[in-house]
Amino acid sequence: MAWKNPWYDPQKEHHTPEGFRNPEEELRQRGDLQRWRKERKAQGLPFPPARGYQDFIHQWWQPADLAGQEDAVWWLGHACLLLRTSGKYTLIDPALSPRVSPLSFYGPKRKTPAPLKIEDLPALDRVLISHSHYDHLDRPTIKKIVRRFPHTHFVVPLGLAPWFKKRGVQRVTQLDWWQSVEEGELSISAVPARHWSMRTPWDRNRSLWCGWVVKSQKLNFWFSGDSGYSENLLEIANRLGPFNLAALPVGAYAPQWFMRGQHMAPEEAVSLHRYLGQPQTIPIHWGVFELADESLDEPPRVLAEAMQAAKLDEQRFSAWKIGDKKWLNNII
Repeated sequence: MAWKNPWYDPQKEHHTPEGFRNPEEELRQRGDLQRWRKERKAQGLPFPPARGYQDFIHQWWQPADLAGQEDAVWWLGHACLLLRTSGKYTLIDPALSPRVSPLSFYGPKRKTPAPLKIEDLPALDRVLISHSHYDHLDRPTIKKIVRRFPHTHFVVPLGLAPWFKKRGVQRVTQLDWWQSVEEGELSISAVPARHWSMRTPWDRNRSLWCGWVVKSQKLNFWFSGDSGYSENLLEIANRLGPFNLAALPVGAYAPQWFMRGQHMAPEEAVSLHRYLGQPQTIPIHWGVFELADESLDEPPRVLAEAMQAAKLDEQRFSAWKIGDKKWLNNII
C-alpha cells in the first residue's frame, strides 16, 4: 500500500498527499545527479584547502570554551550552534560524529574535529533539528544526548517526531511552517526553507524541512537551516523580524547549476543579510564536511569578497572559527 501523508493539509501549498514539497519550481532535471557525479569525479573535486587540511584546522578551529554564565552563542562547525540563554542550553542541528552517514565506514567524513563533546555540556534543555539529512540529524549524537540528558525537549519539523520516539526521546514537539511552541523563556517558530528531506531510499520528502526563529525578551534569532535562496524567505523577516542575530548558509553551493535549489552561495546569503537589515550574522554550513565541489577554505573567502563588493560592514557577516563563542550582549 502506498504511503499517505498523515499530516496532509490541502490548504497548504507545501503539503502533498505523499509528503511535502517546496513552493518554488524544481530546478533539477532528470539525470542531473549523475552528470554532477561524473563531472566531480573527472575533475577530482573537491580540492584540498590551499595550504592543506592541517593548516586549515590551525586557522579555523578551536575547542569550544563553555566557561561563564552570560548569554552566549557558539558555532560548533557546519550547521551546529549552541545557545545559552538565561542559563539554559539549546543545541541546533548537532552533528558531532566522525561521519554523517547511515554507515560507520562510508560517507562524508569530518575534515575538522568537533570542538566539543556532548559529555562536555553542563546541561542541555532543548534541541532543534531542521531536517532529516544526516549532516543535520546525526543518530549517534542524538543517542548520546538521550543517554546523558533524557529530559531534553526536541523540537522538530512535521513528520520527524516518530523517528525520535522510536529512539527513546521522551519529549518531542513537531511543528509545521509558521507554527510555534513556548519553551521556558523562549518562543520557537518553524519557518520555511527551500530544501528537501531523505534518510532512506523510501522516505524522500516524507518529513518537512525548516528554519527556526528563536525569540526571547532580548534575542530575535533566525537560523535558516539548509536552504536555497528564494524570495519566499523574505516573508520570514516581514512576519517575524526584525532580527538581531541570524545564521545563514554559505557552503555546499558548487556547482551552482546543481546546488542552487537547495543551498545558498555566499553572494545570495549576503543579499539576504542586507534585506534583513544587516544583523549580526553567523555564516554556517561550511568548514567540516566536503559535501559539494568547493574547497573547505573557499566559502569564507568568497563571503568576504561578496561583502566588500556590496560595500557592507564585514564585521556584521564574516567567518567565525569553529568552536568560537560570542557574548550575546556584545553582538545584539
